[in-house]
Amino acid sequence: MLTQTQIAALLIKVAVSASIASIMMRFGSIEKILIRDDRTVADRLRLAFVFSVLFGASAEVRILTHHQYQAIDLALEGAQIAGMLGGYVSGLITGICVSIPDMFDGKYMSMPLYSAAAILGALMHDLAPEREDIWYFSPFVDLNLYRLFKQALRFNRDAIQPRVIERAAFNVACNAIVVVTEMLRWGVYDLFKVHNTFFIFEHARLNAWTFVACAVTTLFSVSLPIRIWSSYRAEKQLDVQRARLTEARLAALTNQINPHFLFNTLNSIASLTRIDPERARSMIYRLSNIMRRRLRSTENLAPLRDEISFIDDYLAIEMVRFGDKLRFYKEVEEDALDRMVPSMILQPIIENSIKHGLAGKLEGGNVRLRAWIEGTRLMISIQDDGIGMDESKLASVLKQGGGIGVSNVNERLRVLFGAGYRMAIESKPGAGTETLIEIPEREPVRETAPAVTA
Repeated sequence: MLTQTQIAALLIKVAVSASIASIMMRFGSIEKILIRDDRTVADRLRLAFVFSVLFGASAEVRILTHHQYQAIDLALEGAQIAGMLGGYVSGLITGICVSIPDMFDGKYMSMPLYSAAAILGALMHDLAPEREDIWYFSPFVDLNLYRLFKQALRFNRDAIQPRVIERAAFNVACNAIVVVTEMLRWGVYDLFKVHNTFFIFEHARLNAWTFVACAVTTLFSVSLPIRIWSSYRAEKQLDVQRARLTEARLAALTNQINPHFLFNTLNSIASLTRIDPERARSMIYRLSNIMRRRLRSTENLAPLRDEISFIDDYLAIEMVRFGDKLRFYKEVEEDALDRMVPSMILQPIIENSIKHGLAGKLEGGNVRLRAWIEGTRLMISIQDDGIGMDESKLASVLKQGGGIGVSNVNERLRVLFGAGYRMAIESKPGAGTETLIEIPEREPVRETAPAVTA
């Protein structure tokens, strides 16, 4: 049986393995190389360099402290992990480099042993049915065997899951290779009495219990870094998926506005084709300018200057419909023109002001656009003197899905700026409506609940 000191040493070895893996993920350049699936030759060389320095240092510390901290030496495990992740090139370079401290210490068999461990690790890399299966390496031999035999012994052959069998078989093979590596270390240590290799229990009696304990410790020392890096990798992939989802949502929201505006404009053109063909041609020209600009724009953000230019073309079309009944005023500070805003943020709100606020007034009315800088925030106000809205109608406009214009703008602001923006709408029957938007100078990436007030 193992003594308490030996058990403590094995536990410390596993803890050191996990600590080294966590420390490596603190460096962005190392993190990118570790979690990348497709590595170039340069990436593999960098991987070998990083592993050689860190795991070679663990052997050097053990030697410099006169073997007082034997549990810190993870040279063999590091060589095998390098082979698993980077293949034969990374593995062999790491195996040779991490053996150098032992070579100077007189343990000449360390270099062939660590090189063999690296080759076996590269073999594990080649055995993976798919590249990502490396990240699912598990040290639990019993669970891997259970999964393998559970699928193999199913009576209903249609229920067999090939990927489960492949991954379970791969894990069993990896478990066996790590155990074989530990057997090689024992064999080298036992056969070469003088110039052998490092063994954590140099003066202990070699028996079955000792071997099982060492093999299990090596399994966890090899697999824990893989699992830690796999967790980081999964988080990165989740971040990428969230970013793609956000981009898809923004694209869907932007595309939701374009047909809405296009259909209204085409209806206006259709009504003018017979009674005023010249104005109809003018509207078509304006519409072509607008659509050309929209087709060229692929970014979610645009300078306020461009959005105001877009509004000028849009209102030129609307004024053909309303004539002198529609009056538009701009008060925009020069500093505000270059601030970035979500594309198509102004048009839906101005469209609502015209359609719901002024269209119902026989005498028409005014729409006023103001923009200014307040501190570090861009303030945009769109105000009309239309018929206004009561509280119930205002609530329906603010509600998601209640109005394609305002709710759409609010949703895009929420996706882009999270809690950093504010959108407030004030309206009274007979007094008109004002929409106030506050946009921060920089857009955070975190999403939170909408910040809309009325």
